[in-house]
Amino acid sequence: MYDDRRTADREGVAAMMSMPPTRPGLLRSLAHRLAGDADVLPVEGHLPSFDGATEWLNGEPLSPEALRGRVVLVDFWTYTCINWLRTLPYVRAWDAKYRDLGLTVIGVHTPEFGFEHDIANIVAQSLTFGVEYAIAVDNNYGVWEAFANHFWPAVYITDAEGRIRYHHFGEGEYATQEMVVQQLLIEAGADGVDQDLASVEPAGFEVPADWRTLRSPETYLAYGRSAGFASREHARFDTPHTYPEPPHLGLNEWAPSGTWTLAQHAAVVNEPGGRIAFRFQARDVNLVMGPSARARPVRFRVLLDGNAPGGARGFDVDEEGNGILADQRLYQLIRQPGSIGERRFEIEFLDAGAEAYCFTFG
Repeated sequence: MYDDRRTADREGVAAMMSMPPTRPGLLRSLAHRLAGDADVLPVEGHLPSFDGATEWLNGEPLSPEALRGRVVLVDFWTYTCINWLRTLPYVRAWDAKYRDLGLTVIGVHTPEFGFEHDIANIVAQSLTFGVEYAIAVDNNYGVWEAFANHFWPAVYITDAEGRIRYHHFGEGEYATQEMVVQQLLIEAGADGVDQDLASVEPAGFEVPADWRTLRSPETYLAYGRSAGFASREHARFDTPHTYPEPPHLGLNEWAPSGTWTLAQHAAVVNEPGGRIAFRFQARDVNLVMGPSARARPVRFRVLLDGNAPGGARGFDVDEEGNGILADQRLYQLIRQPGSIGERRFEIEFLDAGAEAYCFTFG
């Protein structure tokens, strides 16, 4: 996702994922490029400071000086970002495979939504997703600005002398990223670098998107950033308003019904029974949402073409479409098996006090 705001780098994913598991010729070619024989992977300056981090998790604060002699992979993330979640199994695998050979992975958590500044939320989600490497909490965007970064996810890889030798924005190019790590470790004198690619088994949010059938974009519900609003009434901002049942929706149009406040940070349901309808085409439907008050869970129910989702349910709901909004995070609501076409999704909040931020699809 971009700084304002998210997107996925989809180009080349299929080609990268179809690469053979061993490729010494490719690795030799990469070595020439890293050495400066081509302008594909030039040296891009030195590793910036992490002094802008507001806190560190999973270890003591790190600095470029302390990291000299190690290859460093810096991964910018925020825990609700579906694009980052789909890259995570690779980053986790590289950390496990190469840490003892001289690789240090640093996850820079730079928040997008207000609740992602909450250290308790960051800790809980990093445990859920198995992020065991060092985390620089970047609540003030200090590290983000030091890198002049504009994307989630973004990867920067430095050699043992602290020089940035490669970067990648978005999803994909996992084989290339791992080959860069391997080559830089070899340059640094590491012995026994296994030049096969790490194997991963994505599950849950980490499963790659079905790019062949995906036709729905990330869609924000807060005013000022939203697209596709299709209510029969004009949106009222920062004030409660009762919206009617939506008419027929075109692809990628959405509309609320019931009493909502469309705020600058989110769409907030004010009374039980508030709904959002969205016409989409994708295998997966995810929604960033949470209770307004963390101690007050909110019940919700989802429908697909007016019916319970059954076998098309996401892992955060049951076959009847029922779920509980207890945390401020990304929820998977639909994961369809079989053929994919245009469908109408609805979510109904059975209690007041829910905040809905952003739909993502896969």
